[in-house]
Amino acid sequence: MTEDPIDRTLDAVGPRLRRLRERRGVTLADLAAETGISTSTLSRLEAGLRRPTLEQLLPLARVHGVTLDELVDAPPTGNPRVNLRPVVTADGTTVLPLTRRAGGIQAYKFVLPPGRDDAEPDLRTHEGHDWAYVLDGILRLVLGEHDLLLQPGEAVEFDTRTPHWFGATSAGPVEFLSLIGRQGQRAHVRASARPEPSRPR
Repeated sequence: MTEDPIDRTLDAVGPRLRRLRERRGVTLADLAAETGISTSTLSRLEAGLRRPTLEQLLPLARVHGVTLDELVDAPPTGNPRVNLRPVVTADGTTVLPLTRRAGGIQAYKFVLPPGRDDAEPDLRTHEGHDWAYVLDGILRLVLGEHDLLLQPGEAVEFDTRTPHWFGATSAGPVEFLSLIGRQGQRAHVRASARPEPSRPR
């Protein structure tokens, strides 16, 4: 008996959902907070124990930065161009995924709307390592006991098990790049050393 193409497509959604979540480096609890779908339902969807509905696929596609077509069909291969699809979160933050491979270090561009200088940071922790580089604006980073204001051209690198929070100030929006890897995967910047000037003999 030939398997129905729709059944085959839906059966493939679970593993794809797991890969997308792991590529973003988020937990089921994080994804539940982003989508409003319970962690138990998300777990069953990823394990293929439950068929997804359109009401579930729409928020999942939005937070993962893919279209519904990309979520239910195998992604295209052989094209090196990254399909840039921005995701806008509930607080107005724009997230632009810059990589598409599963696993490893993931690159994102974040655009945060203007914030309040007295904003109460919502500190988060998770497994992994983060590297951030400010492109424009002033980025406020609360990292453990430190409250930092980062200017364009400044970069930070830290273990994400340290409580942290990113935000903009009242000075305006801020744009920054972020490289996020699993625990132990750090972003190493390599530069060739300048040759030392020759010394007179």
